[in-house]
Amino acid sequence: MSFSFYSRLFICSVITIFLLVAYTAGATNFYDEFDITWGGGRGKITGAGDILTLSLDRVSGSGFQSKKEYHFGRIDMQLRLVPGNSAGTVTAYYLASHGRHQDEIDFEFLGNASGEPYTLHTNVYTQGKGEREQQFRMWFDPTSHFHTYSIIWTPQTIIFLVDDTPVREFKNMEAFGVPFPKQQPMRLYSSLWNADEWATRGGLVKTDWTHAPFMASYRNFNVKAGVVSQSSLTHKQKLRWVRKNHMIYNYCTDAKRFPRGLPRECKVGVHV
Repeated sequence: MSFSFYSRLFICSVITIFLLVAYTAGATNFYDEFDITWGGGRGKITGAGDILTLSLDRVSGSGFQSKKEYHFGRIDMQLRLVPGNSAGTVTAYYLASHGRHQDEIDFEFLGNASGEPYTLHTNVYTQGKGEREQQFRMWFDPTSHFHTYSIIWTPQTIIFLVDDTPVREFKNMEAFGVPFPKQQPMRLYSSLWNADEWATRGGLVKTDWTHAPFMASYRNFNVKAGVVSQSSLTHKQKLRWVRKNHMIYNYCTDAKRFPRGLPRECKVGVHV
Protein backbone atom coordinates (compact mmCIF):
# COMPACT_ATOMS: atom_id res chain seq x y z
CA MET A 1 0.00 0.00 0.00
CA SER A 2 1.49 3.37 -1.02
CA PHE A 3 0.75 6.82 0.33
CA SER A 4 0.60 10.00 -1.65
CA PHE A 5 2.88 12.90 -0.84
CA TYR A 6 0.01 14.76 0.81
CA SER A 7 -0.97 11.72 2.89
CA ARG A 8 2.58 11.38 4.14
CA LEU A 9 2.72 15.12 4.82
CA PHE A 10 -0.53 14.94 6.81
CA ILE A 11 0.70 12.01 8.91
CA CYS A 12 3.98 13.79 9.63
CA SER A 13 2.10 16.94 10.61
CA VAL A 14 -0.11 15.01 13.03
CA ILE A 15 2.93 13.33 14.60
CA THR A 16 4.69 16.69 14.90
CA ILE A 17 1.66 18.29 16.58
CA PHE A 18 1.38 15.33 18.99
CA LEU A 19 5.04 15.63 19.93
CA LEU A 20 4.74 19.37 20.45
CA VAL A 21 1.71 18.90 22.70
CA ALA A 22 3.49 16.15 24.64
CA TYR A 23 6.58 18.31 25.02
CA THR A 24 4.59 21.35 26.14
CA ALA A 25 2.70 19.30 28.73
CA GLY A 26 5.93 18.17 30.37
CA ALA A 27 8.14 21.19 29.72
CA THR A 28 7.27 23.41 32.71
CA ASN A 29 10.25 25.29 34.06
CA PHE A 30 9.39 26.45 37.56
CA TYR A 31 12.38 28.80 37.58
CA ASP A 32 10.72 30.75 34.76
CA GLU A 33 7.14 30.62 36.05
CA PHE A 34 7.28 30.93 39.87
CA ASP A 35 9.00 32.61 42.80
CA ILE A 36 9.45 30.94 46.19
CA THR A 37 8.06 33.69 48.40
CA TRP A 38 8.51 32.46 51.95
CA GLY A 39 9.72 29.57 54.07
CA GLY A 40 13.43 30.15 54.61
CA GLY A 41 14.59 27.58 52.08
CA ARG A 42 11.78 25.10 52.72
CA GLY A 43 10.43 25.69 49.23
CA LYS A 44 12.71 24.35 46.50
CA ILE A 45 12.88 24.03 42.72
CA THR A 46 14.91 21.00 41.72
CA GLY A 47 16.49 19.36 38.70
CA ALA A 48 16.09 21.27 35.46
CA GLY A 49 13.24 23.25 37.00
CA ASP A 50 10.63 20.54 36.41
CA ILE A 51 9.79 19.82 40.07
CA LEU A 52 8.87 22.20 42.88
CA THR A 53 8.49 21.11 46.51
CA LEU A 54 7.13 22.83 49.59
CA SER A 55 7.87 21.60 53.10
CA LEU A 56 6.58 22.26 56.60
CA ASP A 57 8.25 21.72 59.96
CA ARG A 58 7.61 22.95 63.49
CA VAL A 59 9.28 26.28 62.69
CA SER A 60 7.66 27.25 59.39
CA GLY A 61 5.82 26.26 56.27
CA SER A 62 6.55 27.59 52.78
CA GLY A 63 4.92 29.00 49.68
CA PHE A 64 5.29 30.24 46.12
CA GLN A 65 3.50 32.48 43.62
CA SER A 66 3.43 32.84 39.86
CA LYS A 67 5.49 35.55 38.21
CA LYS A 68 2.60 36.32 35.84
CA GLU A 69 -1.00 37.34 36.34
CA TYR A 70 -3.85 35.58 34.54
CA HIS A 71 -7.25 36.83 33.48
CA PHE A 72 -9.44 33.88 32.43
CA GLY A 73 -8.33 30.56 30.99
CA ARG A 74 -7.56 27.08 32.26
CA ILE A 75 -4.81 26.43 34.77
CA ASP A 76 -3.53 22.90 35.41
CA MET A 77 -1.03 21.69 37.97
CA GLN A 78 -0.07 18.21 39.08
CA LEU A 79 0.31 17.82 42.86
CA ARG A 80 1.41 15.00 45.09
CA LEU A 81 0.09 15.80 48.54
CA VAL A 82 1.71 15.22 51.94
CA PRO A 83 1.81 11.43 52.56
CA GLY A 84 1.35 9.50 55.79
CA ASN A 85 -0.07 11.13 58.91
CA SER A 86 -0.73 14.62 57.51
CA ALA A 87 -3.38 15.62 60.08
CA GLY A 88 -3.22 19.36 60.79
CA THR A 89 -1.47 20.28 57.56
CA VAL A 90 -3.09 22.27 54.76
CA THR A 91 -1.84 22.50 51.20
CA ALA A 92 -3.44 25.57 49.63
CA TYR A 93 -3.49 26.02 45.85
CA TYR A 94 -5.40 29.01 44.57
CA LEU A 95 -5.80 32.05 42.34
CA ALA A 96 -5.95 35.45 44.03
CA SER A 97 -5.97 39.10 43.02
CA HIS A 98 -3.95 41.81 44.73
CA GLY A 99 -5.31 44.48 47.02
CA ARG A 100 -7.95 45.03 49.66
CA HIS A 101 -10.98 43.81 47.71
CA GLN A 102 -9.53 40.44 46.85
CA ASP A 103 -10.95 37.85 44.49
CA GLU A 104 -9.96 34.22 45.04
CA ILE A 105 -10.61 30.77 43.61
CA ASP A 106 -9.44 28.27 46.24
CA PHE A 107 -8.41 24.65 46.41
CA GLU A 108 -7.32 23.61 49.91
CA PHE A 109 -6.32 20.06 50.82
CA LEU A 110 -6.84 19.19 54.48
CA GLY A 111 -4.58 16.40 55.67
CA ASN A 112 -5.70 13.54 57.90
CA ALA A 113 -4.44 10.60 59.88
CA SER A 114 -2.82 7.74 57.97
CA GLY A 115 -5.38 5.72 56.07
CA GLU A 116 -8.09 8.37 56.29
CA PRO A 117 -9.24 10.25 53.17
CA TYR A 118 -8.05 13.76 52.42
CA THR A 119 -10.66 16.52 52.48
CA LEU A 120 -10.83 18.80 49.44
CA HIS A 121 -12.00 22.27 50.54
CA THR A 122 -13.11 24.79 47.89
CA ASN A 123 -14.16 28.42 48.12
CA VAL A 124 -14.83 31.45 45.90
CA TYR A 125 -14.17 35.03 47.04
CA THR A 126 -15.46 38.14 45.29
CA GLN A 127 -14.40 41.62 46.38
CA GLY A 128 -13.04 40.24 49.64
CA LYS A 129 -16.12 38.20 50.55
CA GLY A 130 -16.08 34.40 50.59
CA GLU A 131 -18.16 32.06 52.78
CA ARG A 132 -18.93 29.85 49.77
CA GLU A 133 -17.30 26.65 50.98
CA GLN A 134 -17.90 23.20 49.60
CA GLN A 135 -15.98 20.16 50.82
CA PHE A 136 -15.43 16.71 49.35
CA ARG A 137 -13.80 13.46 50.40
CA MET A 138 -11.12 12.46 47.92
CA TRP A 139 -12.02 9.18 46.21
CA PHE A 140 -8.38 8.16 45.69
CA ASP A 141 -5.07 8.43 47.53
CA PRO A 142 -3.68 11.84 46.47
CA THR A 143 -0.33 11.10 48.10
CA SER A 144 0.82 8.00 46.21
CA HIS A 145 0.99 9.61 42.76
CA PHE A 146 0.68 13.00 41.10
CA HIS A 147 -2.86 14.07 40.20
CA THR A 148 -4.01 17.04 38.12
CA TYR A 149 -5.97 19.87 39.74
CA SER A 150 -7.45 22.42 37.35
CA ILE A 151 -9.35 25.69 37.42
CA ILE A 152 -11.36 26.83 34.42
CA TRP A 153 -12.15 30.52 34.79
CA THR A 154 -14.25 32.33 32.20
CA PRO A 155 -16.57 35.36 32.34
CA GLN A 156 -19.47 32.88 32.59
CA THR A 157 -18.31 30.28 35.10
CA ILE A 158 -15.64 28.83 37.39
CA ILE A 159 -15.08 25.07 37.29
CA PHE A 160 -12.91 23.08 39.70
CA LEU A 161 -11.59 19.82 38.24
CA VAL A 162 -9.69 16.85 39.67
CA ASP A 163 -8.08 14.64 37.01
CA ASP A 164 -10.49 16.26 34.52
CA THR A 165 -13.51 15.33 36.66
CA PRO A 166 -15.52 18.47 37.56
CA VAL A 167 -16.16 18.64 41.31
CA ARG A 168 -17.70 22.09 41.51
CA GLU A 169 -19.08 24.85 39.30
CA PHE A 170 -19.74 28.43 40.35
CA LYS A 171 -21.72 30.21 37.65
CA ASN A 172 -21.92 33.90 36.89
CA MET A 173 -25.22 35.00 38.41
CA GLU A 174 -24.74 38.75 38.26
CA ALA A 175 -28.22 38.96 36.74
CA PHE A 176 -29.50 37.84 40.17
CA GLY A 177 -27.29 40.29 42.07
CA VAL A 178 -24.57 37.75 42.90
CA PRO A 179 -21.03 39.16 42.52
CA PHE A 180 -18.69 37.22 40.25
CA PRO A 181 -14.87 37.52 40.09
CA LYS A 182 -14.09 38.75 36.60
CA GLN A 183 -12.69 42.30 36.82
CA GLN A 184 -9.29 41.60 38.40
CA PRO A 185 -6.41 39.48 37.08
CA MET A 186 -5.03 36.92 39.53
CA ARG A 187 -1.77 35.19 40.31
CA LEU A 188 -1.43 31.52 41.18
CA TYR A 189 -0.31 30.80 44.74
CA SER A 190 0.38 27.71 46.78
CA SER A 191 1.46 27.17 50.38
CA LEU A 192 1.95 24.37 52.88
CA TRP A 193 1.20 25.36 56.46
CA ASN A 194 0.04 24.18 59.86
CA ALA A 195 -3.67 24.66 60.59
CA ASP A 196 -4.26 22.17 63.38
CA GLU A 197 -6.38 24.72 65.26
CA TRP A 198 -9.24 24.09 62.77
CA ALA A 199 -8.35 21.86 59.80
CA THR A 200 -8.85 18.39 61.28
CA ARG A 201 -12.11 17.71 63.14
CA GLY A 202 -12.34 21.32 64.19
CA GLY A 203 -8.92 21.30 65.80
CA LEU A 204 -9.38 18.13 67.87
CA VAL A 205 -6.51 16.34 66.10
CA LYS A 206 -3.16 18.10 66.37
CA THR A 207 -0.16 17.91 64.04
CA ASP A 208 2.22 15.08 64.95
CA TRP A 209 5.59 16.75 64.49
CA THR A 210 7.46 13.46 64.74
CA HIS A 211 6.49 13.00 61.06
CA ALA A 212 7.98 16.35 60.01
CA PRO A 213 9.17 17.64 57.66
CA PHE A 214 5.95 17.30 55.66
CA MET A 215 6.30 17.75 51.91
CA ALA A 216 4.06 18.44 48.89
CA SER A 217 5.36 18.21 45.31
CA TYR A 218 4.36 19.97 42.08
CA ARG A 219 4.98 19.41 38.38
CA ASN A 220 3.54 19.99 34.88
CA PHE A 221 2.11 23.47 35.29
CA ASN A 222 0.14 24.57 32.23
CA VAL A 223 -2.01 27.57 31.23
CA LYS A 224 -4.44 27.74 28.32
CA ALA A 225 -6.12 31.00 27.36
CA GLY A 226 -9.51 31.34 25.73
CA VAL A 227 -11.04 28.21 27.23
CA VAL A 228 -14.73 27.61 26.57
CA SER A 229 -16.60 26.42 29.66
CA GLN A 230 -17.77 22.83 29.74
CA SER A 231 -21.54 22.38 29.54
CA SER A 232 -21.94 18.90 28.11
CA LEU A 233 -24.22 16.21 29.47
CA THR A 234 -21.16 14.24 30.59
CA HIS A 235 -19.90 17.26 32.54
CA LYS A 236 -23.24 17.59 34.36
CA GLN A 237 -23.40 13.86 35.07
CA LYS A 238 -19.93 13.88 36.60
CA LEU A 239 -20.82 16.87 38.77
CA ARG A 240 -23.92 15.06 40.06
CA TRP A 241 -21.86 11.92 40.75
CA VAL A 242 -19.31 13.86 42.81
CA ARG A 243 -22.01 15.72 44.74
CA LYS A 244 -23.95 12.54 45.50
CA ASN A 245 -21.02 10.35 46.50
CA HIS A 246 -18.27 12.63 47.80
CA MET A 247 -19.60 16.00 48.97
CA ILE A 248 -19.52 16.34 52.77
CA TYR A 249 -20.32 20.05 53.17
CA ASN A 250 -22.25 22.60 51.12
CA TYR A 251 -22.76 26.13 52.42
CA CYS A 252 -26.02 26.30 50.46
CA THR A 253 -27.58 23.73 52.82
CA ASP A 254 -26.19 25.18 56.08
CA ALA A 255 -29.21 27.11 57.36
CA LYS A 256 -27.76 27.37 60.89
CA ARG A 257 -24.79 29.29 59.56
CA PHE A 258 -27.01 31.82 57.80
CA PRO A 259 -29.85 32.56 60.25
CA ARG A 260 -30.95 35.54 58.16
CA GLY A 261 -31.31 33.38 55.09
CA LEU A 262 -29.09 31.49 52.66
CA PRO A 263 -26.95 33.45 50.19
CA ARG A 264 -28.77 34.66 47.13
CA GLU A 265 -27.20 32.19 44.71
CA CYS A 266 -28.51 29.36 46.87
CA LYS A 267 -32.03 30.80 46.93
CA VAL A 268 -32.36 31.23 43.20
CA GLY A 269 -31.36 27.60 42.72
CA VAL A 270 -28.67 28.24 40.16
CA HIS A 271 -25.59 27.47 42.21
CA VAL A 272 -24.09 24.06 41.39
